[in-house]
Amino acid sequence: MKKIAAIHDLSGYGRASLTVAIPILTHMGFQVCPLPTAILSAHSEYKDFRSLDLTDYMESFIAHWKELQLQFDAIYTGYLASVKQMGIVSDFFAHFKNDQNFILVDPVLGDHGELYSSMTPDMVEGMRKLCSQAKVITPNLTEAAFLLGYNPRLEISVETAIQWCKQLSELGPEHVIITSAPGGNAQNVATLAYNRLDHRTWRVLCDYIPASYPGTGDAFASVITGCMLNGDSLPEALDRAVHFINMGIKATFGYAHNPLDGMNQEKVLHYLNEPLPYYKYELVETNEEI
Repeated sequence: MKKIAAIHDLSGYGRASLTVAIPILTHMGFQVCPLPTAILSAHSEYKDFRSLDLTDYMESFIAHWKELQLQFDAIYTGYLASVKQMGIVSDFFAHFKNDQNFILVDPVLGDHGELYSSMTPDMVEGMRKLCSQAKVITPNLTEAAFLLGYNPRLEISVETAIQWCKQLSELGPEHVIITSAPGGNAQNVATLAYNRLDHRTWRVLCDYIPASYPGTGDAFASVITGCMLNGDSLPEALDRAVHFINMGIKATFGYAHNPLDGMNQEKVLHYLNEPLPYYKYELVETNEEI
């Protein structure tokens, strides 16, 4: 059974981080080996949450994994709480990366045009370094702007978003996936993926749904990790991840449900192992001089 090292925080309540990643990836047939960065009473969007920072334990934790001579088929990171944690993870990459595995970094920094309250400019720089060590990165549009040093509040065109994918690939990753990108009109949103090796850009459009749930980014990156570990192509992985999130949001939106509880992913896990009803990905041709 293939093994995934998942470096995230763990929330006791609310679907986010490890409580999202573990059920998705185990349902897809992988063993998840969590390296927790913090334990939270509830995820960080709940008021007055309690948190136990595990930074001081991470290196000891990793040292034991080295003693056990563990090897992983994928390494997948999400929210990191400090520059020190980012340095520890960078060292983890250097030790556990090999020619047979890959690294996916979900550069959790902010959303809706703003950094999260716990993030600092130094942490943006630390995340930029981690992205340079990854094969795949999955920023949302706000995170892409911060990684590139652009104004995250500007409304941008589809063409500009595609160019951002290409610019992010210059940091080092082979595949750059940007979520919450402009879709061309107000009724849809796009997820874009750029493959630096063949210079192709892929897009999947989905209907805009007026709802927002914490943890959907974690779920999306988890599905991408599992699909790529299964050998799916970049557009196939993109299509399945978008489909899963779209169905999960639709399965949640109809209920009288506190949005902070997150997406009801338990209702849609079966979609991860079923054939897609149709493929929606499309190849986007663009002018390289945009």
